[in-house]
Amino acid sequence: MDVSRETLDRLEVYHHLLDKWSRKINLVSPSTLQNARLRHFKDSLQLLSVESPRGKRWVDIGSGAGFPGAIIAIARAGASDAGKTILVESDKRKSVFLRTVSRETNADFTVLAERIECIEPLGADIISARALAPLSRLFDYAESHLQKGGVMIFPKGANWRQEVADAEKTWHFSYAAHRSMTDDEAVILRIEDLSRA
Repeated sequence: MDVSRETLDRLEVYHHLLDKWSRKINLVSPSTLQNARLRHFKDSLQLLSVESPRGKRWVDIGSGAGFPGAIIAIARAGASDAGKTILVESDKRKSVFLRTVSRETNADFTVLAERIECIEPLGADIISARALAPLSRLFDYAESHLQKGGVMIFPKGANWRQEVADAEKTWHFSYAAHRSMTDDEAVILRIEDLSRA
């Protein structure tokens, strides 16, 4: 992972917390813990190659164990133009874990322990979500929180073309599909110009 020494140190703290907390609550599949640096960390960091977050408000919905939101915040930590990172996770236990990650890694991000549908508009420049819902449902979640000119960045698996086709039945949008660095069948969708059909 091409990141600073400080970021690597923070990721090591995160990895330790992930391992410790996963023994108590279901954060990630136990089979992915051993390979978390590739499966979760690098997979999340690659979103930064699709969109620069400098000075922007990044909102991650359905954050779960913090992928990609907490990783993005850790990578942004300490930058003078870091912007604001907000993680939305309705599961209270996972939200406590995410707040612990923020504190222990010294990465400043906000955790909202609510359902995305129940939150006042967040005015996001960038919205991300990983393995949360099909594309059309993600658009439902994101629509009121994305400010004009904002973009959405969604990692998607081998079935991404079908998700795009399904979403095009009820939405207008433009997108670019970037090949995933961690999965040959996956892409990262960068989506903008969202409106209802």
